Amino acid sequence: MGEIKTTVLGAGSWGTALAKLLADQGYPTRLWARREVMADAIQRDRENQAYLPGFPLPDTLETTSDLEYALDGSDLIVCVVPTHGLREVLKDAAPLFGTKAPIVSATKGIEIDSLMLVSEVFEDVLPESQHPRLTYLGGPSFAKEVAACLPTAVSVAGSDAAAVAATQEAFTTDRFRVYSTDDVVGVELGGALKNVVAIAAGIGDGLGFGHNTRAGLITRGLAEISRLAIARGANPLTLAGLSGMGDLVLTCTGDLSRNRNVGLQIGQGKSLKDILGSMQMVAEGVRTARSAKDLSERVGVDMPITREVYAMLYEDKPPLKAVVDLMTRPMRAERE
Repeated sequence: MGEIKTTVLGAGSWGTALAKLLADQGYPTRLWARREVMADAIQRDRENQAYLPGFPLPDTLETTSDLEYALDGSDLIVCVVPTHGLREVLKDAAPLFGTKAPIVSATKGIEIDSLMLVSEVFEDVLPESQHPRLTYLGGPSFAKEVAACLPTAVSVAGSDAAAVAATQEAFTTDRFRVYSTDDVVGVELGGALKNVVAIAAGIGDGLGFGHNTRAGLITRGLAEISRLAIARGANPLTLAGLSGMGDLVLTCTGDLSRNRNVGLQIGQGKSLKDILGSMQMVAEGVRTARSAKDLSERVGVDMPITREVYAMLYEDKPPLKAVVDLMTRPMRAERE
């Protein structure tokens, strides 16, 4: 692919890592930050000291808080705005998207009030003529490891083969491999729901439980993620791939996982309010636990791990009580 102008909306750790990935290839890249003071600091320091410290940014990357300037002439648009702020940003950005550039979402979550997937939020805000341009990036990928150019494999989903291929080509390097799929729902729900299970895995670790517990949580977590995804029309094989099992294992076991870290501290007896107050970055699983519980009830899918995580986060249920309730539920066949 020749030189392309790229825009990344959202200057958190993941947005900055993806902007660095694109800029490292020589693409002129504009990274948009909502707050002017942050955009100015990143531009001045050539580093995102708040969210991705220790990684110098290439000269091909420019940071701005001017949304119109960020999107002007862009050949590829990447949106990494947290789910709770996505709709507002999209409403402002939609008139500036132009008519041709592929639009890549790297946001993972479920909107709280509407219970829409990120893909549904995009389609709700953007005119139908832009829907074929939409693609969705998912899979096991910590921002720091991508910024460090460690080998990473992810997937990109979309309904239009040309848009998917363009996204795949733009991101692929000798250290970042992108697989394609048409299963948007599977990629979306795998990426959103793994954060909830990661909180559960962290709670188990915080309580001092062992490898047996973590393996059981990952496996049964995948089972309930798959149930909901399949009920929403996903291909079950997607959940066995990078956006399902791959992302779930990474987030439940990796020390860089913010969601696992939230669970770890809850298991150690800290309050959610104190944990979130000490965090600068967003742990999407905290909000997703609520929206996932509500969505599962709306769809009629049993998600016991998600239900117990919600109870611990929002109803102050003691973690050991949640564990006992999970372990003593009525017996069932594994593949039910």
